[in-house]
Amino acid sequence: MKKSSLIARLVGVAMVFFLPLSAHADVGAFDVDRWYEILGDIRTRAIAQNISKDTIDATLKYPAFIPAIVKSDRNQAEFKLTLDGYLARTVNQRRIEQGRKMAKTYPTMLSRVENKYGVQPHVILAFWGLESNYGEYRAAHKLTDAFLTLIYEGRRETFFGNQLLALMKIADDNGLDINDIHGSWAGAMGHFQFIPTTLQQYGADGNGDGKIDIIHSVGDAMFSAGNYLHKLGWNPNEKIVRKVILPGNFDISLLDGKTKKSLTEWAYMGVMNPDGTTIPTADMVAGLVADVNQIQEQRAAAIAAAAANVATGVVDPNAIDTDVAPQPVIYAYLTYPNFYRIKKWNSSNWYAIAVATLADELR
Repeated sequence: MKKSSLIARLVGVAMVFFLPLSAHADVGAFDVDRWYEILGDIRTRAIAQNISKDTIDATLKYPAFIPAIVKSDRNQAEFKLTLDGYLARTVNQRRIEQGRKMAKTYPTMLSRVENKYGVQPHVILAFWGLESNYGEYRAAHKLTDAFLTLIYEGRRETFFGNQLLALMKIADDNGLDINDIHGSWAGAMGHFQFIPTTLQQYGADGNGDGKIDIIHSVGDAMFSAGNYLHKLGWNPNEKIVRKVILPGNFDISLLDGKTKKSLTEWAYMGVMNPDGTTIPTADMVAGLVADVNQIQEQRAAAIAAAAANVATGVVDPNAIDTDVAPQPVIYAYLTYPNFYRIKKWNSSNWYAIAVATLADELR
């Protein structure tokens, strides 16, 4: 594309959609020169990686800058749901029922994944449900434009540059139309929301057509997810988590999943099954995860209630001491090695617990 026509197109985009954006650009002005430099750099790097001219030209022929993507990147809401709230949102009855329906729809493919990679069907289904609601989620952003926009924005320029080049290589190797590849504003795509570098490393052909297309092929998507979990060390013979209860005065600093002890040690510290029975004491190491903020709120409420009782003369004033005030039951999760493998997929404790919970429902 000639630079003059490119500039004309970009000016038109800026006039209609412009938002003040980058430290690389003057406030209120789109930096056309920087944009053009980015396109040139991508072309140079793609040629060096032996990406075909057709794919390079298709990527760079009509590039579009999307201000809404920069806005999304800069305004990622750090909303904090309680663990119970997160599970209510992610492991609802509709998702469970849909997962059971998918198990009946794809029994052969799920069995093939298990036989090849050792990842059980209910686990694959749980990831599928959380990542795209079993393929119902349809991303609207053309990924080439999303990556070019994020490269221009500059916050993670190197990362998104690598993602775009990986996407170009994937399209090239698998005969895909790169302009037909859509995903999230941050670059995740397909049934299991892989970013290009992850797909490049773990993608697998599940339907035997010699291509890897995790957007249009459920088989490719499932095989790629199974391969990824297998490479992360997935153990089909181990649980992911075990729900437990803790003594009311348990040290909450131990509940971030980072402190690991043997099950025997946890049992000695008062960790029990929800029905009050002893947890298994096999020779296994586990962490503990709980909603610490919720526990602190419950403890504060218990102390406040004790103080109110003191004020009315119901109990002795010493009852408001935190060591003797009535303590709420604390629910937590013992987290086994598979839990930490899930966290290499997504680093959120809540996400890993949700996968485990949905998987148990779909077992």
